[in-house]
Amino acid sequence: MDLVRPTWDVLNRVAAAAALVLLAPLMVAVALWVRLADGRGVLFVQDRAGRGGTPFRMLKFRSMVHDSVAMSARLGLTDPFGLLRDDPRITRCGRTLRRTSLDELPQLINVVRGQMNLVGPRPDVLPQVANYSAEDARRLQVKPGITGWAQVNGRDDIDWPQRFVLDRWYIDHWSPLLDLKIIWRTVTGLRRGEPPVHVDTLNVRRAAGDGTPDLRRAV
Repeated sequence: MDLVRPTWDVLNRVAAAAALVLLAPLMVAVALWVRLADGRGVLFVQDRAGRGGTPFRMLKFRSMVHDSVAMSARLGLTDPFGLLRDDPRITRCGRTLRRTSLDELPQLINVVRGQMNLVGPRPDVLPQVANYSAEDARRLQVKPGITGWAQVNGRDDIDWPQRFVLDRWYIDHWSPLLDLKIIWRTVTGLRRGEPPVHVDTLNVRRAAGDGTPDLRRAV
């Protein structure tokens, strides 16, 4: 597999470039929808951890209001990365974008740039990655993906400890065939209902500074 992976990474970039061309009209339509529905700032850009923990700027169509961070504090969220039922931070068009995963389409640009692959562990935010344990950090051994094994086996319905287990399984069992299977399951299950709201206690403990090992000691 050591020889297959680099070739597969190149094919990911080629496929993403082709998808950008084919989906360009749809992406323009989504961008106009976000712009007309909620003003300027069509894209949401956030630093995420790539392979080996290297930061990169991940792109999404914006699905939350502009002051979502301040609103999170006002709402008194215990989980800094959590959601609420009927979350007031999510815009009307943002709900549709999230349910259909259309908000993720700009990440095809990240794939073309070589920062992500079509399939892989979802890229985590830097404050969380800074507190990964050695086992957690195994998910950083490969490029993050637009979709992944954890996404087609629960997505928002499962908490972070379960996602870590699924991501490690994916890394241990990776093959091009597995990636194609994940892509197929992603495409055939794009429209989903609202996920159940739950508090991820791992995020809460990390936000409180529970002494979890620093990433620099984990990789």
